[in-house]
Amino acid sequence: MKQFIVLLLLLVQFNTYSQSEFLSEKPPVFPNCENVAIDSLQACFDKNVFDIIYNNFKVPERVTKDNYKGEVVVLFEIDTTGQFRVIYTDALYNELKEEAKRVILTFPKIKPATYNGRKTYKQYAIPIKIPLVDQAVASRDLAVENKISKLEQKAKQEFDSINASFKVFEEQAFNSQLNIQFTHSDYARFDRQMNVIGTNSHTASKPFVYEEISKYYDFKAERKNLQKEANTWAGRKLWNEHLVQIQSDDYWFTIDPILDLQVGKDTDANFSSTYNNTRGLLVQGGLGKKFNFYTSVFESQGRFADYVNRYSESLKAFGPDPAIVPGRGIAKRFKSDSYDYPVAEAYISYAPAKFINIQFGHGKNFIGDGYRSLLLSDVASPLPFLKLNTKFWKIKYTNTWMWAKDVRPEVEEDKAFLTKYIANHYLSWNVSKRLNIGLFESVLWTNSNGRGFDVNYLNPIIFYRAIEFETGQGAGNALLGASAKYKWNDNVNVYSQFILDEFSLGDIKGGEKSWKNKFGYQIGVKYYNAFKVKNLMLQFEYNRVRPYTYSHNTIVLNYGHNNQSMAHLWGANFSEAILIGHYRFNRWFADAKLIFGTRGLDFNNGSDDFSYGGDIYRDEEERPFDTGIEVGQGIKTTTFNGNLQAGYLINPASNLKLFTDITVRNFNPEATTTSTFKNNTVWFNFGIRTDLFNWYFDN
Repeated sequence: MKQFIVLLLLLVQFNTYSQSEFLSEKPPVFPNCENVAIDSLQACFDKNVFDIIYNNFKVPERVTKDNYKGEVVVLFEIDTTGQFRVIYTDALYNELKEEAKRVILTFPKIKPATYNGRKTYKQYAIPIKIPLVDQAVASRDLAVENKISKLEQKAKQEFDSINASFKVFEEQAFNSQLNIQFTHSDYARFDRQMNVIGTNSHTASKPFVYEEISKYYDFKAERKNLQKEANTWAGRKLWNEHLVQIQSDDYWFTIDPILDLQVGKDTDANFSSTYNNTRGLLVQGGLGKKFNFYTSVFESQGRFADYVNRYSESLKAFGPDPAIVPGRGIAKRFKSDSYDYPVAEAYISYAPAKFINIQFGHGKNFIGDGYRSLLLSDVASPLPFLKLNTKFWKIKYTNTWMWAKDVRPEVEEDKAFLTKYIANHYLSWNVSKRLNIGLFESVLWTNSNGRGFDVNYLNPIIFYRAIEFETGQGAGNALLGASAKYKWNDNVNVYSQFILDEFSLGDIKGGEKSWKNKFGYQIGVKYYNAFKVKNLMLQFEYNRVRPYTYSHNTIVLNYGHNNQSMAHLWGANFSEAILIGHYRFNRWFADAKLIFGTRGLDFNNGSDDFSYGGDIYRDEEERPFDTGIEVGQGIKTTTFNGNLQAGYLINPASNLKLFTDITVRNFNPEATTTSTFKNNTVWFNFGIRTDLFNWYFDN
């Protein structure tokens, strides 16, 4: 255990004890080193440290009597005032630890280290040999030993040279191929900068890559403005820095804990409180300039508002597990009324050329400029994906291939979930300084006739609809879509989407509201620096999707994954209006959301088991009629969902936030069934959270 602690602390340091330094970084300077050449300053510092230790360290009597041979590991720091401080010591004897602390604290105050001319902290880890030897002399003798060849001498120094290559950490993510974690609240802070008239940005395909967005938004300046003064290691890690941050010329990585610890109260529930208890680890980094990696592991237990718990259990997969937590994954029972839901997300990101980014991982993607997406959303659980982003001229072209699961008992094979495949194209074109249009197509297919992942759909430049016909009727399900955005001025833009699942011109002309007209649309507007209030963004959005959109007459070819929609959270057969506000001031933030909706739900009461088009997992052939199809048919249900959240950004490096929020929900169906009934909820919550993804509790 001690060895593990020492190793961890060694990793946490910015720099280990070294024999060389970079010219932009000067080590601390003892008085007798002030006139030494800059490239010899580190050697002079080393010699002074070893000399003081050798001349002042007194080996305890008990250690000498035991004829002990070993070492004392000492981790110490020179702060910006030049004062030596002991961080950690480790040794077999407590007496050795205390003696090491005593000696380090006798060191005089010296000139602190500098980086690019600015005073900075410097941390070192050194071993003190027992029995005591003059380590400065020993090191010098080793370096001049003539019996060792130059090649062997270089080899012997290879391990130490790795430590010597460590640099003062600067946030490398800002110019990397890493994704900016997609949360609507955080993306609002740089949305305006990307949408001013004249930019050649493409804002629909998310999450964004840092390197692309850093052309429009100065992340380094933002981080500097948010910097808190902290004079201790613990203070810096709490307020400003990653827990572990390592950087050299060739690579960098960071490690941060993940927390989502919250407690709340649902006034409509018969249990005492709601809670969430998430612990995890986030590792991200880069090798060279163009290759980056990310992984996060979550271990969670939770009990949510009653309506969320009921919705989670309605998503249940076949097997013993009672629920699927929306947006996260399959949940086991925890205690009697809670859920245990582990989740892992990871990806690698590589840019072989400046116009191409390739990602392969397990996570979520989103297409659109709105709060909702009718094309591809992040409401479902994470899933494996391969993504190719190509940007040139005024065009950005996104190809996404995904491996989804159908987890219903109807499609279970050999006690395994059924795999289905999704391939998407999205072409974004900046027609002018103000106007952007996008074209979307998607196809779904399964392993019918042992076809597996059909290579026909690997072609990134092709029309999927034609391939669907070529591979045979019923072999797949294709959807088409379009989007548009117009920049009215630097502070106002209008956006829209259209999704087309099936379309019959003859039926439209007939005016009988045929079920075959399966489509939906979205229109919205964003107002930045609203009413001349800096960092206030207001948004209005309207979504309407006709019944049976995203569903199919082949049971598995719906546009869904893990019993959740890959587009809008409500599936189909709905209309909704959304009002959203985002505001930031330094580290403080506030978000508000009001949703007014009308939905059509199924009765499923034994006497009426028809599909009215809202549940995309039901066979569309189970419809009650072919014409007269209207949005809201079935059990017409009006819904109001309001949420207000406010909080404080504790650490901008890890996006750790302290927050409190309140959700008010009114669910009012025209008819009552066992699963559909009037429900009014007021849900209070507060906690601390590493904000990495969107929660959608507005079902």
